[in-house]
Amino acid sequence: MVQNRKAGRLDAAASSGQLVVAEASSAIDPIRRRSLSAGFFTGLMLLMLAALLSACSPIYRNHGYVPAETELALLVVGTDTRNTVAEKVGRPTALGLLNDVGWYYVQSRYKLSGPREPQEIDRQVVAISFDDGGIVRNIERFGLQDGRVVALSRRVTETSIQEIGLIRQLLRNVGRIAPSTLLGQ
Repeated sequence: MVQNRKAGRLDAAASSGQLVVAEASSAIDPIRRRSLSAGFFTGLMLLMLAALLSACSPIYRNHGYVPAETELALLVVGTDTRNTVAEKVGRPTALGLLNDVGWYYVQSRYKLSGPREPQEIDRQVVAISFDDGGIVRNIERFGLQDGRVVALSRRVTETSIQEIGLIRQLLRNVGRIAPSTLLGQ
């Protein structure tokens, strides 16, 4: 019998007198197997940690359009009209609702972080006012710090249900039904 030191096992000679040699790569040393599994586990944990951290990184989104200062510098107060403003800086996202005396360009920047509610971190509003003849009267720029919360509607509808459950409401109506209405008479 011949001992194969790399594989750690004994091989018997074949009946024809030839030696059978075991392959060293077929059996992995137990210590080496543990180090491979530890390395795989460490790599997997690092990959999961990277995925977790990238999922929590904030995402920034921009909404709307505000002309740049260089575009607004092309406008001349008292000279430009609605048509020339539309040609130079484009049409706005919002107009004056009742009397169309102003054009409002609005841009907001939001920060989205995971499952939390989006947070508005910046807002720019450019207001271009016109007189009755359609000539530019004023150009103003406002930021998030200049804004204030305005409640557009605070209507509350009162319900006629007074803390009565559904089953109690259904049973309350059982005695009110006349048999003649069920029979069609």
